[in-house]
Amino acid sequence: MAEQKKGVVAEFKEFILRGNVVDLAVAVVIGAAFTAVVNALVRDIFTPLIAAVFGKPDFSALSFTINDSTFLYGDFINYLISFVTIALVIFFLVIKPLNYLNERRRRGLGEDDTDERPCPECLSTIPKAATRCAFCTAEVPPVAAP
Repeated sequence: MAEQKKGVVAEFKEFILRGNVVDLAVAVVIGAAFTAVVNALVRDIFTPLIAAVFGKPDFSALSFTINDSTFLYGDFINYLISFVTIALVIFFLVIKPLNYLNERRRRGLGEDDTDERPCPECLSTIPKAATRCAFCTAEVPPVAAP
């Protein structure tokens, strides 16, 4: 029984110390902290800016009534502003920099590092050594050796 217990404990320890579990835990904590920062940005910066333009610092009390039915659309506006702000922050602080780095990495490889080239007639990808395109059968000039 003690050996089985030790095996389970060792197995649990191995599971917990796997890289992907630790990475996921770190991502959740960072995500929660990031959410707090973005919510503060919306609440303390963007909402007052919108209030300066429209004259209302909090939209949660906005509503309208039709036939004794009240529609509270103010909260929706607050959440919509929060969502759009979070999307903008993620786009400009995460997606754009990653796209830039990926493009830079791709350009760093150089076009001469590949064994392929575009066909001048149909723009299909063909080997550099080809003298005829396999797709459109056009004759293509050989590539000069560097």
